[in-house]
Amino acid sequence: MVGLRGVKRIRRRGERRVTRRLLTSAALGLASLPVGALAQEAPPAPSSAAPVSATTPLRSFSPSDFERFAPRTALDMVRQIPGFAIDQGEDRRGLGQAGSNVLINGERFSGKSNDVVSELGRIGASNVIRIELIDGATLNLPGLSGQVVNIVSKVDSLTGQFRWSPRVRFRRTDPQFLDGEVSISGKAGKIAYTLSLSNDSFRNGNAGTERVVDANGIVTDRRYEELYVNGDQPRIAAGLKYTGDNGQIGNLNLSFERPWTRITEDSDGEVVRDRDYLETEKEYNYEVGGDYLFPLWGGNLKLIGLRRFEHSPFFTRIFLDFEDGRPREGNSLATVIDETETIARAEYGWKAGEADWQFSLEGAINRLDTRADLALLDTVGVFVPVPLPGSDAVVEEKRAEIGLSYGRPLSSTLTLQTSLGGEYSQIMQSGAGGLTRSFIRPKGFVALAWKATPRLDLSLRLQRDVGQLNFFDFVASADLGAENQNSGNPDLVPQQSWNIDFQATQNLGALGSINAKAFVNFVEDIVDQVPIGLTGEAPGNIESATIWGASLDSTFKMDVIGWTGVRFDIDYTYRKSSLPDPLTGIRRRISGDTIHEFSAELRYDIPGGNWAVGGNYFDFSQADEVRLSQLAEFPITGGDLGIYVENKNVGGLTVRLGLSNIIGTNEAFRRTFYVGRRDGPVAFVEDRDRFFGPVVSLDVNGSF
Repeated sequence: MVGLRGVKRIRRRGERRVTRRLLTSAALGLASLPVGALAQEAPPAPSSAAPVSATTPLRSFSPSDFERFAPRTALDMVRQIPGFAIDQGEDRRGLGQAGSNVLINGERFSGKSNDVVSELGRIGASNVIRIELIDGATLNLPGLSGQVVNIVSKVDSLTGQFRWSPRVRFRRTDPQFLDGEVSISGKAGKIAYTLSLSNDSFRNGNAGTERVVDANGIVTDRRYEELYVNGDQPRIAAGLKYTGDNGQIGNLNLSFERPWTRITEDSDGEVVRDRDYLETEKEYNYEVGGDYLFPLWGGNLKLIGLRRFEHSPFFTRIFLDFEDGRPREGNSLATVIDETETIARAEYGWKAGEADWQFSLEGAINRLDTRADLALLDTVGVFVPVPLPGSDAVVEEKRAEIGLSYGRPLSSTLTLQTSLGGEYSQIMQSGAGGLTRSFIRPKGFVALAWKATPRLDLSLRLQRDVGQLNFFDFVASADLGAENQNSGNPDLVPQQSWNIDFQATQNLGALGSINAKAFVNFVEDIVDQVPIGLTGEAPGNIESATIWGASLDSTFKMDVIGWTGVRFDIDYTYRKSSLPDPLTGIRRRISGDTIHEFSAELRYDIPGGNWAVGGNYFDFSQADEVRLSQLAEFPITGGDLGIYVENKNVGGLTVRLGLSNIIGTNEAFRRTFYVGRRDGPVAFVEDRDRFFGPVVSLDVNGSF
């Protein structure tokens, strides 16, 4: 099951196609409750504001290259770059190497939950000077490889952007009217500023019949269920940028968010007459991040800091009323979670001949404090507290990292970038079974970028990576809706891996672009569900796993063959993972891992006017979610087919009306329960297929 923590992960995903996929997955789990024209390749003028150095960009785009799309923001422009897809670098460890493949005026964005996609949406299209597409390995920013976009922008006057994005599902869902954002940007002396107010809203749900089938295939229960998943995430954010006279650059990013989520499900069955499920969260969080770069001893010193805090009270309650008149049953779980992350980092970079060097130090303190109260309804209708051992705990990690990076051109077409470093980590857990452990982990990479031909760019990267632990996995937890429980596991260690990545970008000129990627990861101490004792289970380490896959991001513009204004975008990702099942020893995919994602869009900008029409399709599949006593499958067939019509000048606004899920893809789910553990006989199966109908969307974008 994907509960509120799953919905929180959804909120942090910026790209809409990924959000749609994960929101679908969240509904699946919750519903299973048993109780422009291509620019010429001329070198751009250098940006005085950009503290990066690189060879000539792969391509450079001017605002005129995006005129046919009538963009309102820098985000609108980036989404139209042929063959490019935004990677936010989520779940990265600290503020160090790697991260997003988007730079703003040559700088990384010094935030985590305050993401770069949101920041791009606050940069007005009129403020964009140009957009550079660069091979990351040619930059003096360690950790970047493959295609990287650099937005070169300026702020000379007060400008503003706004967006309103209502959505309505035809069936079983409340209308979504409050999704939108308004932002202003301006400049006062040497200070440029941005202020935004936004709300990321969602109204999701479905309905349908679920069957319960015993081991002999006999139907033992039928339930008609209705699910609603509603929430809003109002946020206020501000950004300040200082540009000094002698190369100093300072950034300060602030955000405060007050999200809420409410999930309800009502089930009417033949055995359980009525099941009333409620799950809520009313959270607040803030983030303060900043950096300051200044010249020092012939190089540049950059100081970076971040503080993030999140307070999350969860509440889950279930009531069961039976057809045979038995007394009402019920349970409740109230959990309060406080998460903090504090990071300080220093980077000193200098140039020696043709080589770029960087020395970095980073320190971080991450902390999770969780408290839970479980209660059962007694025969007189009163909730009585019951123990949930290991659920009250504090998990804290203190981490220090050091690294030295080096990059230089080996020839006019070949560039090398490499880094060597390591980290020290101490993990402390209080409460029952708490431990204190320390680790030393080497890390680093070697990357090569080769311009094989004027239009073909290749890159290869070998990396030793250290993964980020989920502190929730250390603590005992209960999922009342799915009737699952995890034991606490204080023995968890961060996973490590050897990662090999290859990327090839073929510039097709006026026809478009193709960007292909392939990767293989050899993982040690992968985290998956493992046995704890004789009957318990929890996330734990498995000795090794292999993950490999490939992706394709492509754009084809049909103007060159006479289809003026027609554009195709096709993206595809395939992943295959393999690890030994800790219960059976048979190799399988990582639990819940993505298998494939496919998206395609056809857009036609009608020549000589402001109208555009288009269609899009999205499809995905994922591996079974594996527990020691259950196996959850997502047998979804078909995908999300949509159409839209857009006018780029409705009183100065861009307005798009869309209709999606035209072919009526349902949300299917099948869960098998076993007698004892999964290597024993089947006890029963829950099987259902739910419907939510087409979705009507309206997007209104404007500037002022």
